[in-house]
Amino acid sequence: MTLLRLAWRNVMRQRRRTALLSLVVVYVTVATLFLFGFLDGYGESLVDAYAGYVEAPVVVAKEAWWEDPDPENGLMALPSLPEPFTPRLSLYALLRSPYRSEGGVVLGVDPDGERRLSRVPAKVKEGRWLSGPGEVVLGHRLAERLDVRLGERLVLETGKAALGLSVVGIVRSGVSNVDFAGVYLHLEDARRLAGQGILATHLAVWAPRGREEATALALNALLPQGLRAKGVWDLMGPIRADYEGSRLFYIPLMGLFMLLAAVAVVSTTYVSVRERLREFAVGESLGLTPLRLAVGVALEAALASGVGLVLGLLLGYALLAYTATHDVFGPLMRLSVELLPESGLSEHLYTAVRPVYALYAFLVVAFSGLLAWLFPGRLVLGLDLPRYLKGE
Repeated sequence: MTLLRLAWRNVMRQRRRTALLSLVVVYVTVATLFLFGFLDGYGESLVDAYAGYVEAPVVVAKEAWWEDPDPENGLMALPSLPEPFTPRLSLYALLRSPYRSEGGVVLGVDPDGERRLSRVPAKVKEGRWLSGPGEVVLGHRLAERLDVRLGERLVLETGKAALGLSVVGIVRSGVSNVDFAGVYLHLEDARRLAGQGILATHLAVWAPRGREEATALALNALLPQGLRAKGVWDLMGPIRADYEGSRLFYIPLMGLFMLLAAVAVVSTTYVSVRERLREFAVGESLGLTPLRLAVGVALEAALASGVGLVLGLLLGYALLAYTATHDVFGPLMRLSVELLPESGLSEHLYTAVRPVYALYAFLVVAFSGLLAWLFPGRLVLGLDLPRYLKGE
């Protein structure tokens, strides 16, 4: 206890040095909290976009369809599942308006089932959601490219069949795949286009948030041979690799930041110890062992870092709380959506706030104390007492 008081007194006595050390730790603590909050928030926005808009929490399809998403590999009969689900039928088609034509993937859906499982029906900003066959709903950027408006006709051709559908709704979801390429028609219309008695290409299955992968595993244990369930993370495609690559890149980078902060703390402590060797010699002559003096040096470094840690946690969590509730990254995400329209990115990104980030930041303090024990502390352990007491 005495040693801790002595270390704290030295920390408060050397206010300028303490401020410098604390500032370094504040910077690294805020950077650590913000980076992990941003990465986790980015991952959550991807899951939210793919589970609620682009795909579903879990998708069940034939093994052959996962290998080749052609309607010929679709389902001729719908299996029974323990979780709520809705059938979907996707196929490639040529979209022709009176002015332009464009190829893309169209999605046949059950309008009522889609309302229960997808957020797309709630994002129809012009017109209405599907109510029956003969209708189509488009993403607003696709409608702009096709130059088609509410009430106008859009022809869908697959090479085997063609349908003229009336545009009844325009979607503005803020998710790139939906707004730039979303084409939703009634499941019966999609079946006519696909032909061959195909009822659906896949099943969109509901799962609780955070239980998508576990639900997919449980379904795979129950599904008949030839069917396979995939959780939302397996449905993301290249964007998942981008996200995981970002984590692999930034986590070692943060480790380097924390190491540099610890080195900055220890180097400043080292200089301070060099300037105070006579003071330590006096302390040793008064009965303090070299080991206790070295522990005191490590405590000084840890206490100075601890002050920075507390301030950094306050600032870092305040920053995370603000960016978790305000659309600060909206302009950046909208630019990303424009550049990568097929990525499934959302126009909104909010940071995550988790208590475990404080533990990551605490590692800086622990590491600084350890390095201070190993390096500046060694100066005290090797102190030549007679020399310093004589003032040489």
